[in-house]
Amino acid sequence: MYAIVQVGSQQYKITEGDTISVQRLEKGDKSIQLDQVLFYEDGATVKVGSPFLSDVKVKADVIAEAKDNKAVSFKYSKRKNTSWKKGHRQKLTILKIAKIEAKA
Repeated sequence: MYAIVQVGSQQYKITEGDTISVQRLEKGDKSIQLDQVLFYEDGATVKVGSPFLSDVKVKADVIAEAKDNKAVSFKYSKRKNTSWKKGHRQKLTILKIAKIEAKA
């Protein structure tokens, strides 16, 4: 059984027990419910949303908040003695998928 959910502007293929890193969520709860399910498959049935499925919900537990690896932007102009170096670390929320619920 797996599902494809949308969190923010990104989509993730998940199964129960998976751990995913998503862009930082503002919620301070220990568990959240992901309502934007695009696709659901459990072996016997396949459901495709247009755009989302209303009868499938995903429950996830917030494990931690972390930072991604540093992305470095460097620009150099030859013969002008100028350069720029900027770094950025994206804030992430780490989720563990607890349960995928689908109404029959």
